[in-house]
Parts: sequence; structure tokens; C-alpha cells
Amino acid sequence: MKSAKPVPILDRLIAPLGECLNPESARRLLDLKADPKVQARVEYLAARSTDGSLTPDERDEYRTYVSFGTFVAILKSQARQLLANTPGH
Repeated sequence: MKSAKPVPILDRLIAPLGECLNPESARRLLDLKADPKVQARVEYLAARSTDGSLTPDERDEYRTYVSFGTFVAILKSQARQLLANTPGH
């Protein structure tokens, strides 16, 4: 079985998006928060995942949220790096 390494691949896919950031868009990106209903759903699925009670559909849904969360986290990391390297940010 192949061992996937999604974060480095995802980082390479997101890099061009990070290059589109300027200080204003980076700050706006960092201010983004998840919708409260979505956040509640993710927390519910996370708890069910921890106790091993996810249905197959819930597992797929949770994986989608985790993947998207990783995508956003990497993009936000690029935004923080941009601001850290911008004088007077």
C-alpha cells in the first residue's frame, strides 16, 4: 500500500494561491472564521471519530472537513509568513 503524503503535495498546490496574497488580503484571510454551524458539525464528527462511532458517510464528511481545514491552515500560514516579511505590517 502506498503511503500518501498529502500535506507536502497540498502545500505545492496552494503555493500559487499564496503568491496572489498581498498584505491586505493576507490580513482578511487570517480574520476568516468558520461558520458556527459548520464548526459545531466538525466538533460533533470529531467526537464521534474519537469514540469510533462514525458511519461511513460521516467518515467521508469528516475527512472532507479535515482536508479543507488543512488547505485553509496552509494558506493562512502563507499569509502569516507574508505579513511577517512585510515591513510595517
